[in-house]
Amino acid sequence: MDNLNYGIIGNCRSAALISETGSLEWCCLPEFDSSSVFAKLLDEKIGGSFEVLVGDGYTIKQRYKKHTAILITHFSDGQNAFEIRDFMPRYRKEGGGYNSPPEIIRYFKHLSGKPKFKILYDPKLEYASGKTETFVKRNFVVSLTQGQKFDTVFLYTSFNKNAVVEGREIILSEDGYFLLGYNEKILQPSRRKVYNEFERTKVYWLNWSSKTPNYRKYNSQISRSAITLKLLSYDKTGAVLAAATTSLPETIGEVRNWDYRFCWIRDASMAIRVIGELGHKNVARRYLQFIVDLIPDKDEKLQIMYGINKEKQLTEKTLDHLSGYKGSKPVRIGNAAYKQKQNDIYGILMDVIYEQLAKYSNDIENGEELWGITKGIVWIVSNHWKEADKGIWEFRTEDRHFTFSKVLCWVAIDRAIKVARILRKTGKLEKWTVLEQEIKKDIHANAWNTEVGAFTQSYGSNYLDASVLLMESYGFIHAKDPKYVRTVKAIEKDLSHDGLLYRYKNEDDFGLPSSSFTICTFWFINSLFKIGEEEKAKAYFDRLLGYGNHLGLFSEDIDFKSKRLLGNFPQAYSHLALIECAINFSRKESEARIMESIKV
Repeated sequence: MDNLNYGIIGNCRSAALISETGSLEWCCLPEFDSSSVFAKLLDEKIGGSFEVLVGDGYTIKQRYKKHTAILITHFSDGQNAFEIRDFMPRYRKEGGGYNSPPEIIRYFKHLSGKPKFKILYDPKLEYASGKTETFVKRNFVVSLTQGQKFDTVFLYTSFNKNAVVEGREIILSEDGYFLLGYNEKILQPSRRKVYNEFERTKVYWLNWSSKTPNYRKYNSQISRSAITLKLLSYDKTGAVLAAATTSLPETIGEVRNWDYRFCWIRDASMAIRVIGELGHKNVARRYLQFIVDLIPDKDEKLQIMYGINKEKQLTEKTLDHLSGYKGSKPVRIGNAAYKQKQNDIYGILMDVIYEQLAKYSNDIENGEELWGITKGIVWIVSNHWKEADKGIWEFRTEDRHFTFSKVLCWVAIDRAIKVARILRKTGKLEKWTVLEQEIKKDIHANAWNTEVGAFTQSYGSNYLDASVLLMESYGFIHAKDPKYVRTVKAIEKDLSHDGLLYRYKNEDDFGLPSSSFTICTFWFINSLFKIGEEEKAKAYFDRLLGYGNHLGLFSEDIDFKSKRLLGNFPQAYSHLALIECAINFSRKESEARIMESIKV
């Protein structure tokens, strides 16, 4: 498989990736950031997988059940056909809360004839770091490892357990199932019970998706992206993950391989801003509570990222026994970037706080705490905005005065002023307004490069940077301002390659970037749209949508030449930006139709 042609299933506790041929090749249990049970994605030889093998005469097609996170893989040789419905159970419990067990259900639906298949069931617990042994018991199949850490996983099935484990041929004459669970079941599963889990999970996702508005254009892409963002949210704490994977490389064979199973304040806040706009306020509310819980002391500076259970130390280490995706070492778990200073996170977080208060000011349970956080953020920004930092792209070399970081410091104060007005706390407005104006003047004086004719990556730099495009969407500058238009044009000329964008073209810690960062291309398309080049923007957007995988999912990066997906997958960043672009185009279409009807 040369592309990331995987579907994601999940239940807001963990997730799994299943290939276009129905092979389960990545799953961590019991939670997103636990060690892997299957990791063929990161090592084809020893990583472990759960595969369904059919004869050469079968064609295999894959799709999602509409408006759900249930993945359907269809097998047919013309006469014999069946489908696998893969999902992780999630539904509301009668007493309140949600049932989201650390389980994967693979429901085999018999369609016609007597299809034949074999199962390759090869779990490799603890990132395949030691020996995993599998035993057939009376009620289940158990796999365990007793290396540095003891771990187990249980498989329940309606099929012959020995035939499954030994990889013998199975003839499907009626529906069947596999239930893979982290815990031993107290009550034995049955086909009826498993089918009920399927129906309840289907209803949950249909109900959730019904809250997403319908759009005239790109509705299916918006819906799929919204579900993907939901799948990357962690119900227990409200954290939102950057992606479901670790160490999928930005470029094959290079070392830009990072663990993304954490909550970056920036990524998560951007995702929440979008998902809140779609009307899913519970996801936004839980995320705000996650932030409130992280800041017990009023003067405590935010880290740029946290573990999904609010861990503050995310020590990075390499798993040298794994060969990496397509041989791209190292495989990393943990992320040393948690120690970095990035001043933009305060503005991005304040923007979310403001958006939620503006929409739900009468329905915010933690308003007083959010006001406390607002004051704390202003205090931190006022004391540190003049300092250099690592920036949005997490340069691991020297700190710089990044334009994006400065703009987001301005956003922090601008939104704090707006929050103060909503809450009628006007005592600090005069002082905060002076600070807001000071930061704005500083950016115009130092980030604008007259020689380049654009806002550049950092103060005094001649390099362009795609993140500067967000100046407009955060309200720092108007789309039709000549300075912004010139910046968009300069970025198009310098950073755009065949309609795909570089983040930047200056060398970083690992040399020159050689793949396109997907969110940057969406930002660029949005910027073209805003400055009035709507037809060009739409053409780029339609082309970019064609680079998604067979299910419309996106990773972090796209290779400039082959257009294959690269980087961690699926990526929250990419899908939130897709939604923003699609909504803009859809609204424009609706406005045009209204104007036409008025003329008539």
